[in-house]
Amino acid sequence: MPGIASNRVAPPLYQRQPKVRPRSEAKRARIVEAATQHFAEHGYHDARVGDIATALGIAKGSIFQHFGSKDGLFFEVYKRAVRSFSKYLDVPAEVRQEGFFAVLRYWLVSTEHLVHEDWIPYRISLLGNYGTDLVLKREINRFLISEDPYGTVSFVRFGLERGELRDDLDIEMMVSIIDWMVERFQDALLTAELDPGLFRRQGELAEKKEARIQQFLAMLQRAIGVPPPATVTRQKVPANHR
Repeated sequence: MPGIASNRVAPPLYQRQPKVRPRSEAKRARIVEAATQHFAEHGYHDARVGDIATALGIAKGSIFQHFGSKDGLFFEVYKRAVRSFSKYLDVPAEVRQEGFFAVLRYWLVSTEHLVHEDWIPYRISLLGNYGTDLVLKREINRFLISEDPYGTVSFVRFGLERGELRDDLDIEMMVSIIDWMVERFQDALLTAELDPGLFRRQGELAEKKEARIQQFLAMLQRAIGVPPPATVTRQKVPANHR
């Protein structure tokens, strides 16, 4: 998912930091931990590096020394957050045995736990996906492609090996389709302001949520799934023609 204008003269400062010394790891971890809470509570644009430094009792310049900039700090926070999420194939064995689309359904049905159990990392992932500037968003996209933190590539190969996905589509295309559509659908289920026109009424019955999940999976299956075998209808021959 490369961003717009991906060619640039020089990478951001946070990509040109020297290799971290072992004795600095603990301090960096403390900064990232405090920054994670701060970004989750205040958002990206309203977050202040100076406030994070004050909460830690360290100089503001110390944070810049480690991360280069506010962007660099958030980038580390974002990577830590998405790495904490489960991968697609981290499901119960019985769900995995049911196949590719059963695994997808498992995660869609479980979406609400992101708010109730993993609120802070989920909030950070939302900020990275929708609330940052273009340069930082581009680096986030490159990270997602290079590291594949959700294990989407392995998940697609799993579907191909089971014969559930079309083998005439480029695997990178299918990975992108899943990343784009599933992520956006989950966000829409949880965060109405991202898609105010998608689900217009709030507080609807659980049956409607289930129906939407089923509709989404059916649409995705038609796009990338192996089509069901065509049924041949035999025309009944009239008795006087036998």
